[in-house]
Amino acid sequence: MKRIIFFPALFLLSLLFPTLIFAQNLNIDNYFAWCIVPFDNQNRTPEQRIEMLKNLGFNSYAYDWRAEHLPEMAKEINLAKEGGIKMNAVWMWLDQNDAPGNLSENNQKVMEVLEETGLQTQIWVSFPENYFDDLNQQQRLEKAVKMIGYVNSEARKLNCTVGLYNHGGWFGRPENLVKICEALPGQEVGIIFNFHHAHDMIDKFRELIKLMQPHLWAVNLNGMNPGGPKILPIGSGEKEAEMLAILKAAGYTGPFGILGHVEDADVELILKKNMEGLKEVLKKIKK
Repeated sequence: MKRIIFFPALFLLSLLFPTLIFAQNLNIDNYFAWCIVPFDNQNRTPEQRIEMLKNLGFNSYAYDWRAEHLPEMAKEINLAKEGGIKMNAVWMWLDQNDAPGNLSENNQKVMEVLEETGLQTQIWVSFPENYFDDLNQQQRLEKAVKMIGYVNSEARKLNCTVGLYNHGGWFGRPENLVKICEALPGQEVGIIFNFHHAHDMIDKFRELIKLMQPHLWAVNLNGMNPGGPKILPIGSGEKEAEMLAILKAAGYTGPFGILGHVEDADVELILKKNMEGLKEVLKKIKK
């Protein structure tokens, strides 16, 4: 009799709270949503985005943005706080308009919003490839360390920290990210490693994780085939299960980012698909 009562109750819950039932097999405390602000053909408002995250069962996300989102950034931070959603990181793209002592207008706005709202979080920074053009290895390292050191000094005034985000090019190589971290001892600078910017690193992944692990703060997941495409649903690739198994064997337990990084798509559907694929991948690893 108990079994007859249980299943209708579960069915009713799945109708009332479908995404929470959907997410129940993941330890959601160990996962956050990423790339959900500019990558959303629904153009959700801050209110709608926070509601979506709650419906999906997420309790944290990292905030990526474009210039048009900055006027509502403070509002979104406050809405997230009120809704019990942690903004665990904020994106910052450093380019030729940024230099030590002088951030670009948009990046300065980000710092001002963090100060205004009191949000203490990670600031994920990266550079375009041409930021280090026409420089040798030592000059590139010195330029990166000076810029990161400056951003970190500003971040620390706000009780924030800086994470180095691999995004291709010289700065995206794990060997260089580690050298930058080591050149800033005691400054609490870490590494954010992205599967979707690491297709050419799959064969050396075990070695690279060992190198990065002392500084590794987060790993953003993606379906992985050696030849791409860049973005693939988790569980649809040949290598992500193996890469996750390597992370597990190395002792890295999270946190992990789940991508919504698809152009012209409803980000809620993309997150759901990646969550479902991740469940299947984790089942393979446990076997």
